[in-house]
Amino acid sequence: MASPLKIGVLTFHRSINFGSYWQARCLVEGLRARGHRAELLDHDCKQVRRAEVCCALQPELPRRTPRALLKSYAAKTRKFARAVAALPLSRPFSLHEPEGTGEYDVIVVGSDEVWNFRHPWYGSKPIFFGEKLRTKRLVSYAASFGNHSAWDGIDPDWARKLDRFSRISVRDQNSWHLVHGGTGREAELVLDPCLQFCGAGSLKQLATHGRYVVVYGHGFPAWLGRRLRAWADKRKLTLVSIGYRNDWADDQLVNAGPIEFAALMAGAQAVITNFFHGCVFALLNGKPWVSCPSDYRSIKIPDLAATLGAEHRVIDEQTPSATMSELLGTPVQPAVSERIDALRARSDAYLDEAIS
Repeated sequence: MASPLKIGVLTFHRSINFGSYWQARCLVEGLRARGHRAELLDHDCKQVRRAEVCCALQPELPRRTPRALLKSYAAKTRKFARAVAALPLSRPFSLHEPEGTGEYDVIVVGSDEVWNFRHPWYGSKPIFFGEKLRTKRLVSYAASFGNHSAWDGIDPDWARKLDRFSRISVRDQNSWHLVHGGTGREAELVLDPCLQFCGAGSLKQLATHGRYVVVYGHGFPAWLGRRLRAWADKRKLTLVSIGYRNDWADDQLVNAGPIEFAALMAGAQAVITNFFHGCVFALLNGKPWVSCPSDYRSIKIPDLAATLGAEHRVIDEQTPSATMSELLGTPVQPAVSERIDALRARSDAYLDEAIS
């Protein structure tokens, strides 16, 4: 057996976001399960920390968080801090001084929106393009350009930075086209770490809410709230909003931490979401789900659905109520599960080859 490698994982591990936490944890745990000495590269920046906390406390700007909810959002933020502190972390270093990392046999950049030029505080940070990182081999796993559209392309200066990567994989077609258009390379399309390594799907329900449906996200259109309220009332289902406030839900679990989130996803009857990882966790647990993506996620959610053959679960106001009701009563179809299994095998093969 080959000697274990020292691997650094560079991602948005400190973002106060359920998907960011779980994709970071699942990737580093997946690498460790292969026998490698993997850890998250613990970059730090005062401005980023401030932006994360401000967003966590005021997630619906310009709509201000009611004072009565601020304590709950603060409690959620503290739970994230404790959960991240328990992960395998490198020694801290400045986000703006990548050379402050230790030396690694391999550095894996990804998952998450590590190449999103439009990200409000991480956008266009050279470190995520490998600049000044101390490693023998630089690869990406399930990297994404987020809501930066392939139609906008990549500036040649940024595209040249990707030449440092010996292997590139992305998690969506939009990112595939950006890499191909900017560099001529054909990136491998792989699964998000949460779907790939499945550790987040092993948690059991921690709290009792009867027969409940998870609502994950914020800024849902009014028409969807009205439809879901009527749908849940007719079936005597409790709508549980996790991590954010949605006034039309029955329970507001604003202060949920990442472990509670995964456990509640596992115990839900169905999932309604406008977040990428809301779809991922529904798929991971085989739950019925629908998504009405926000503008920010209008690229990556349809891309995920199309990749897995689940386009019909992305809905809009023109979707008949009967269709939405049917989708929320239908678990993940066998064809979608088979597609996930095939991509899981391909992702495994890519990762083994990329880091070897």
